[in-house]
Amino acid sequence: MDRTKAGLTEGFLSIIINSGLFAVKIWVSIITGSIALAADAWHTLSDSLTSILVVFAIKLSSKKADKQHPFGHGRWEQIASVLVAAVLGIIAYDFFRESIARFKIGEKVEYGLAAIIVTVASIAVKEVLAQYAFYIGRKTGNSAVKADGWHHRSDSLSSVVLLAGILFAKNFWWIDSVLGIFTALVLFYAAFAILKETIAKLLGEEPGKVLTNEISSELIKLYNNDLNMHHLHIHNYVVHKELTMHIRLDKNMTIERGHKIATEIESMILEKFGMTLTIHIEPLLQRLIDENPD
Repeated sequence: MDRTKAGLTEGFLSIIINSGLFAVKIWVSIITGSIALAADAWHTLSDSLTSILVVFAIKLSSKKADKQHPFGHGRWEQIASVLVAAVLGIIAYDFFRESIARFKIGEKVEYGLAAIIVTVASIAVKEVLAQYAFYIGRKTGNSAVKADGWHHRSDSLSSVVLLAGILFAKNFWWIDSVLGIFTALVLFYAAFAILKETIAKLLGEEPGKVLTNEISSELIKLYNNDLNMHHLHIHNYVVHKELTMHIRLDKNMTIERGHKIATEIESMILEKFGMTLTIHIEPLLQRLIDENPD
């Protein structure tokens, strides 16, 4: 699957569909006076705005490495993810504040059939978009597309709760305000989840246990031991990944032999795991030699 083409397709599809949904939702919110429907509508429009960010990020990240950016431009996708989270947070705050104000004045809302039809349609469409974005994200590893998927999912979930509220609106005057607050909280959580994952990648990651064990297994195949591999760190540039690690070699080994081993490991990591490796070599202490005679 072409990473750039798939990401752009998801982005443009999201922009077109969400813009249409926003127009319908905002119209229904105006005729009903519902703050919850308005919140849901702007949540949907924010999907279009963030998808625009995703499209720009994908275009920028597809540029090849150059002299000023030797590791490529892949982190534009992570920058877009941060911006998506920021947009979600701002929208969440605005609707949380407005919902509290609506609750204080005790304003009741009459939804009507149009609100039910639009909300049901929105749930179905947004879940389909979410599943499509998650699929593209899994296939390409694009964090910005994954963030876009979570934005779709949060919109779908908030619409589910909104639908429940519409059905019970006649019995509870405060339901619209409470649903507006709930929608805001869903947005806050989505923003937090996106930021948490993206910041971890920007700061640098420690490889997971599965990856570490796989690398160790490959080293054992080459040298019959894992060379006391430690201090593994991943620097994720999205389209390019750098792995650093420390290994211990016999202190009496020649520089030429140590260099050959390091080069062989770097070639193996690139071939097997698609990462560029930098190795720091340390002398193997006699105690460790006794413990690892092989």
